[in-house]
Amino acid sequence: MLPLLAVMLPVLGMVLAPALGARGAERLTLALLPAGFALALGTAAAVQAGGAPLVHHLGHWAPPLGLSLGADGIGTAMLLTSAVVVAGVAVFARAGFGTAPGMPERRTAFVFWPLLLAIWGGLNLAVTARDLFTLYVALELLTFAAVPIVCLDGRRETLSAALRYLLFALLGSVLYLLGVALIYGAAGTLDIGLLAGRLSATPPVLVAAALMTAGLMAKTALLPLHLWLPPAHAGAPAAGSALLSALVVKGSFVILVRLWAGVLPPSPAAMQALAGCGAAAILLGGVAALGQARLKLLVAYSTIAQIGYLVLMFPLLAVPGVAEKAWTGGVLQAVSHALAKSGMFLAVGLMAERLGHDRVADLAGASRIAPRAVLAFGLSALTLMGVPPSGGFAAKWLLLSASIEAGQWWWALVVLAGGLLTGGYAYRVLSTALRAGPVSAVPVPHDSRDTVALGLALLSVLLGMLPLASLGLLQIGRVAP
Repeated sequence: MLPLLAVMLPVLGMVLAPALGARGAERLTLALLPAGFALALGTAAAVQAGGAPLVHHLGHWAPPLGLSLGADGIGTAMLLTSAVVVAGVAVFARAGFGTAPGMPERRTAFVFWPLLLAIWGGLNLAVTARDLFTLYVALELLTFAAVPIVCLDGRRETLSAALRYLLFALLGSVLYLLGVALIYGAAGTLDIGLLAGRLSATPPVLVAAALMTAGLMAKTALLPLHLWLPPAHAGAPAAGSALLSALVVKGSFVILVRLWAGVLPPSPAAMQALAGCGAAAILLGGVAALGQARLKLLVAYSTIAQIGYLVLMFPLLAVPGVAEKAWTGGVLQAVSHALAKSGMFLAVGLMAERLGHDRVADLAGASRIAPRAVLAFGLSALTLMGVPPSGGFAAKWLLLSASIEAGQWWWALVVLAGGLLTGGYAYRVLSTALRAGPVSAVPVPHDSRDTVALGLALLSVLLGMLPLASLGLLQIGRVAP
């Protein structure tokens, strides 16, 4: 029942939190964090020990009569990642959304904590559900929890960004649901395990594949359906931006992987097209980040570029001999990006708060007023660039070497070019932040938020130091070509 408990814990918290008020919701969320991490860790240990995915049939009714939840390698990795990132964001958010003793409760605090739990529960459901319609429910839970976080401050520009995000998300939902209906009509079931190997390349299935892929691309913000992401991430509070970039877009990515790796009939042309969109995202997103005047927008465009790396694995999964390496690289990229980007967004929020702005050209003196935040930004940038020994280096090296071994060397060139672009905009920020500037304030001596941002950034670097043998967990449940 571990996969079920991993979903139900944050969902029950989400349901109970509004009745407890802002102060009670905050306490409940913090109390659930250790239990959530223990469940994720226990799930990983059980999957590793058993060497096979965990499966739980709801109500003891097996598909096709019932629904099932499961945890395999990629699902377990994302359960652990979500537990770590949510814990870090929750501790960080106490300064902005906490309610001190004797202080009146605020609307934003009352809303934030249930939304945080909803995002946690939605992602856990997205990576454990084994039914295409249940996955649709998970996507909607993620969407309707993430959109309000974008406009928590109520400013006109954040409301506009949230509405744009909502329109793209609803478009993605409609396309995905239409595809689900077509698959049900063609196969008579929506269970992923039963669908494996059952679908053939008939016109309804091909149309369903196109619709579902486009819908998930919109929710993942994969170019060219990425236009909602920069204003949404730039306008959200730092804690919200960290959640959006690190976790929300990963739910739809995992579903996309499950569809093409085990449900839909193989299509080399579709895989090349997906990777082509990823390559364009890496290059265009990196160039756009280089030209941004605001720091949060720079990091938001960096997210678009880093999402592109995730889909470079798709054309390599059908090549015997390199599929295992490509799969490990893609999953490791998702995890390392989540840790690095959450730490980076939190660090950027601290720098902007203490400087009073987020203009890249005026960051001089930031290293004096927020030294740990600047260090966290730098460590996160190392992971995003793919500098050894970070987790980003391990992921990108696996993808690069797999593409060369598969004879698809052009993806290796994209990986290298993307690393150079990432280094360019990271250098632009750090070279300015490390200069002396007209900053009269002194560093904050004790602030747990700096520690959280630095801790997440350090984890993204330490991830690359894990021995490759320990990453065998990620292969459990993968459908071999």
